[in-house]
Amino acid sequence: MADTNLAKTNKASFGTRMKKFFRDTKSELKKVTWPTKEQLIHNTGVIIVFIIIITIILSLLDVAFSQVFRLLTNIL
Repeated sequence: MADTNLAKTNKASFGTRMKKFFRDTKSELKKVTWPTKEQLIHNTGVIIVFIIIITIILSLLDVAFSQVFRLLTNIL
């Protein structure tokens, strides 16, 4: 019982913890290697092409499975 009360008394205040959080966040953001504009445009293009390819594949699979389902339901 005494251990839980001791832990609560050693805990920093909410304001102190928030200040530390934002200070640490700012410090970590300074360490980030941000992409250049060209890298960002290239990566965005790659993602858009990938999404288009996946959309086409899923659409073809949807049409194929719906045709198979339609054939199976007509037979039975």
